[in-house]
Amino acid sequence: MTADAPSAQDDVVPPLADGDHAAFRRLYERTVRRVRSITVGILQDHAQAEEVAQETYFELWRSAARHAVLEEQQHLVAVIARRRAIDRVRAAQSSRERDHRYAIHSYLREIDEAETRGEIVGEFGRAAVEIRRLAPKHRDLLFLAYVRGLSHSEIAAELDLPIGTVKTRLRDTLARLRRELTTPSP
Repeated sequence: MTADAPSAQDDVVPPLADGDHAAFRRLYERTVRRVRSITVGILQDHAQAEEVAQETYFELWRSAARHAVLEEQQHLVAVIARRRAIDRVRAAQSSRERDHRYAIHSYLREIDEAETRGEIVGEFGRAAVEIRRLAPKHRDLLFLAYVRGLSHSEIAAELDLPIGTVKTRLRDTLARLRRELTTPSP
């Protein structure tokens, strides 16, 4: 008798439903070749196929009482094996796709951050050049306002200027810088 051929006088089902280990072993021996054939055929990997086969028999053992007919159990083994193997393939594909999407996203984020850092450094360099081109009285205003953090009235007191002059010069200086920095560099 072959391992996959059922035997009429060897009725496995009632003892299997009662948790009989010997009956389960007989069912295993009858179906193991088919299960391995299904799982290896789908997964193309013997180690994963063996894991799926074990999961298949474990699931069958837990559900044996619900399937009281031997033919139904033998068919169920094949169905469970096929379903679990396909689930494994889908999970692997999903994982690969997720990893691929994450890698692309990370790569694009790194490029974007590098470009942003480069742009910022470039803009700071360009801003420094434009600030150096300003007249000393305008540079002093920027320094007092943005480096030392003084208010308009404090700057006016420090430079002995009317507050309106401080505000006008700061506004004009910032407008000039904005114009120079938004104009494409040659």
